[in-house]
This record gives sequence, structure tokens and C-alpha cells, in this order.
Amino acid sequence: MTSPTLALQRARTSTEDKRLHRVWVVWALLFFNVLSYATMPTVVPIPHKVGQVLTQGALVAAFVLALTVNPKVRFRPNLFLGLYSVLAIVSLAMSIRFIGIGTTYRALRLFGFVVVLWLLTPWWGRRDLVLLRSQLRFLVLVLVTVGLGLLISPHKALAVNFGSRRLSGVIWPIPATQVAHYMAELAGLTLLMWMCGLVARRRALLVVVPSTVALVATHTRTAIIGMLVALLVACLSLFTTNRRVRRVLATVGIVAVVVLVPLAPLLSNWLIRGQTTSQLTNLSGRTKVWPLVLSEPRPETNMIFGSGLSNGSVIGQNAAVNGLPIDSSWIATYQDQGIVGVVLEAVMFLVLLGIALTRPRGPTRALALFLIVYCLFASFTETGMGEASTYLLDLTVAASLLVIPSAARRTTRLARPLAQLSPTVGPEQN
Repeated sequence: MTSPTLALQRARTSTEDKRLHRVWVVWALLFFNVLSYATMPTVVPIPHKVGQVLTQGALVAAFVLALTVNPKVRFRPNLFLGLYSVLAIVSLAMSIRFIGIGTTYRALRLFGFVVVLWLLTPWWGRRDLVLLRSQLRFLVLVLVTVGLGLLISPHKALAVNFGSRRLSGVIWPIPATQVAHYMAELAGLTLLMWMCGLVARRRALLVVVPSTVALVATHTRTAIIGMLVALLVACLSLFTTNRRVRRVLATVGIVAVVVLVPLAPLLSNWLIRGQTTSQLTNLSGRTKVWPLVLSEPRPETNMIFGSGLSNGSVIGQNAAVNGLPIDSSWIATYQDQGIVGVVLEAVMFLVLLGIALTRPRGPTRALALFLIVYCLFASFTETGMGEASTYLLDLTVAASLLVIPSAARRTTRLARPLAQLSPTVGPEQN
């Protein structure tokens, strides 16, 4: 190969490396945007308004940077983001009716968020799994900040919440339930990547062990059970093709019989968290709130298209319950985006699951199934599906994993991270 050709190839590789680095920055900004600034004690007190400006300003920065990465505004047509775009348009149409500045802003934010995701669709289906790696990098960053907060101020990081000490972020304020969501994904995805030979054992241990410890310390049942269910579904999708998966499932089965069964009473007490039978059956009071939303009288138009994006709390004529958290994406979507919103969200999950079932068995399919199943499970007791949230990022990563890479496309030099991040393990994965 001649020197001019080598120089041209190196220039192209350098340009692509810089572009992919900007894609990671865009994704980090989107993640930071949904990392809502919660009102809770922190190591270094940050004024609430400053925290809001930082997180919400990240979306504007992400949009500008995404345009520099994709100046020709090219996008990959896909049904998932198409459905989310319809949901964003419905939300905007029902919110921009002088209901309130907050409602209008949340709808505009969702619309802008979806636009940025469209700008990143050319990077879907890459063999280097750029969006997944971007997600994992930020999750590792969350793990580091939560761990540092625990070391610096353990009494704040392990504050009493719902009758038990639960780990939360105190460097940047992250509630225990959000920490659990992030750690469940980080541990589950990394473990799956190790079983598929995409991450070396040592690197996997450095991530899975601390993230699992952090997950348990959050004392969040939804995240723990959701991760286990999602892992089981993902592993079953690999059961006939991956020997390591079969070994792991057999080992887990033996451990469950030998160790977990005798410890069942202790585990049961830990999961109960000191709650009464009544509190368990009504899901810590959630099921008392849901009927209030469903029975709220509202015009037929609002029943069909919703009342505009809220902050995930009850809005109605009963002042005694207004402001109570809904804690269910499906109930919150019915209030904010109506029956249309609920149907759109259900179709999104059906579309993603349908596409996953048609893809060949392999790592990307298993990783996508993990994210889809986890989000589906958690959405029943957490809000976020109908707004700009971590759920939207998680499902976007899943959708990007389900895109079949073009056979003619050659991976660039930045495709090495998976090989460097984890040397492929040889015959054990077969």
C-alpha cells in the first residue's frame, strides 16, 4: 500500500474515531439529562435551580453536538422511534394548551429528546455496539460516584428510607430506586457479555461484584427481581447455543437448592423490609393510588389523548390526593397521554419483542431481550415510559442491538473496544 493511501486511510480512521467519541459524549449528555436532580442531602450542597439548569441544559448541548456528528441529518427508519415520535407529538399537542409551563416544557423536552435519538440512528446496528458501550460507560460512572459517596459520607448514602437503610447517591443526588435501576442493568448486561465472551472474566468481576453489592444495598425489590427475570429470559435465548450459559444456569440451580433454600426465611425477611402483609399486597401503597387516577372523571378527549405531561404524580379534582406519586408507567401514561399513549407503549414492547424473536440466537439478541424484559417488568411499579427517561435510553439501546449489521460494512478502528474491553473467550462460549 502506497504512502498516500496509508495517509488517507489514517485520516479517515482518525475522523471516524473523533466522530464516535462525540457520539459517546452525546449519549452521556442524554443520560445526564434524565439523571434528574432529586431533592436530598448531598456531600457538597448544590442549589436545586443550579442542578436543574445543569441537567436540562445537557439536552440542548446534546442536540447541538448531535448535529455536528450528523450534519446531513441522516437517519435510519425504524418502527420503534416512529412510535415514540407519535407519542411525543400527542404529548406535545395535549400539553401546549396553556395548562402550565411545566407541562409544556416536559412535552418539548420529550420531543427534543426523541429528535436527538433520531440523529444517532446511523450508529445503530454497528458491530462495535457503540450505543451499548456508551450506556455501560455512564453506568460505571454512576457506580463510581455512588461508591465514592458511600466512602465519604456513609450516614447520608445509607439514610433510612421506608423503614430500612437504602443506598443512594450523595455526590450527585440519585434516589435509591434509581441507583437500583442502574446497578441492575450494569450487573446484568456485564454478566451477559461475559457469558457471551465479549468481556474478560477479570473485567467482568470488577464490574459485576461492586454493582451487585450496590444493588443489594439499595434494598429495592423491583430492580432485583426484574434483573433476575430479565437474565433468565436472556440466558434461555442462549441456552442451546452457548455452553457457558448452560454451565452458569446449572451452577445457579445447584446453589439455589443447597444455599438459598435453607436461607429462605432470612431472604424473605430481607425482602419484606419490615412491612405488614397489607403493605406488601398493595405494593407499598401504590395500588391505593392507581384507582384514584383511573376513576378520575375527565373529558372524553383527555381520556383518549391524555391531559398533558405531568411530573408523575396524581392530578385531579381531589385536592387531598393531588401530588401523590403514581409509581406506574402505565397508569401515569393513561393520565398524561390517555388510551392512545398506553396502546403506543404496548405496541412498542410488542414490536421490540417480535423483532427479537425473529433475530438469530446470539449475544446482541440476548442483550436486547434483557433490556426489554427488565424495562417491561419495572414499568409496572416505576414511572418514566411516557417521558424522557432512562427507559427511553434503555429501549433505544435494545432497538439498536436488534438491527442487523450490514455485511458490507467494515468495522472501524474504534471497533476494537469490545476486543480490548474484553478479549473474546474461545471455545467455552460455544
